[in-house]
Amino acid sequence: MRALTWHGEQDVRVSDVPEPEIVNPTDAIIEITATAICGSDLHLYNGYMPGMREGDVLGHEPMGEVVEVGEAVETLEVGDRVVVPFTVSCGSCWFCENELYSLCDNSNPNAEMARKIMGHSPAGLLGFSHMLGGYAGGQAEYLRVPYADVGPIVIESDLPDEQVLFLSDIFPTGYMAAENAEIEDEDTVAVWGCGPVGQFAIQSARLLGADRVIAIDRISERLEMAREHGDAETIDFESEDVYERLMELTGDRGPDRCIDAVGTEAHGTGVVGAADQAKQRAHLQEDRPHVLRQAIKSCRKGGTLSVPGVYLGRGDNVPLGPLMNKAITVKTGQTHVQRYLDPLLETIEEGEIDPSFVVTHQEPLEKGPEMYETFNEKDDGCIKTILTP
Repeated sequence: MRALTWHGEQDVRVSDVPEPEIVNPTDAIIEITATAICGSDLHLYNGYMPGMREGDVLGHEPMGEVVEVGEAVETLEVGDRVVVPFTVSCGSCWFCENELYSLCDNSNPNAEMARKIMGHSPAGLLGFSHMLGGYAGGQAEYLRVPYADVGPIVIESDLPDEQVLFLSDIFPTGYMAAENAEIEDEDTVAVWGCGPVGQFAIQSARLLGADRVIAIDRISERLEMAREHGDAETIDFESEDVYERLMELTGDRGPDRCIDAVGTEAHGTGVVGAADQAKQRAHLQEDRPHVLRQAIKSCRKGGTLSVPGVYLGRGDNVPLGPLMNKAITVKTGQTHVQRYLDPLLETIEEGEIDPSFVVTHQEPLEKGPEMYETFNEKDDGCIKTILTP
């Protein structure tokens, strides 16, 4: 079958690889009808994610049709149309029973590798390095889905793929980010990063009752999307000082809730931004924590900082003193996708949100390497790409 495979920094290729097979009786095989390139994929593309091996199949935002099921699978049948979460979760460990699916104890076969770095292993993730399971991803013609009774959601309506595909990751990720921010009525929410996760964090903040949303980015198309679809006030961090502007907009109080939807590859400005990039290139730090620093400084006293942006290791000069002394609550984590599938599908079916608004490009799988480059360089107004095998 054809698949997008990783071959080193900024080297993604379309390759012929073996079709997946049932390995465990709880597996299913799906034929992919749509898959997407995620901002998190760029961390792999740019060589920052440890545990990648040449030839790894990429992608963690897939959907398609079930073509085979293992003998122990009870909830899926051949012919079902499903969206597959990026989190691989067993459904029976303590964490899964408490709906903390991205912390599953049993789904990472390389848990020891992750434990040495993190202290404990989170769940396995589709298409996201051997440290997190080594599972082949969904930017391919077919995908093996482990623990197929735990996660894939059957789409019984005739909603098009582009409206439901993002249940696999970015819609639940944006929603959990807003939920973790503990938004209350009349809150002002600041969202750093207006990529797809940021866009869904903005939408979700509105769904959860935020009075004002302030969106921060440097890409004009992303800021325009935040204004048009999220009714957000916007700050271009390359043209104005973010902290000063946020204080002006909030009467010096600061935003009640701050969301870092950027993560490890944050673009800082000036000397600090240049130093972050130099340290990362020299492997003196894995992450560029510019947004974390800015959000901690800007958040109001007693406010909440939610971090859906992916971080991979260490970052220098995170202001722990201000974080503690301002009594800021911090909530983080990979998304517990399975927890949100049913309620968020309902918001789509009832017309509360049409997630396809983020899609700017739809291309065949064969153009995947070109679209990785386009997305990475922020060219051609690229915000979200759907690929079809």
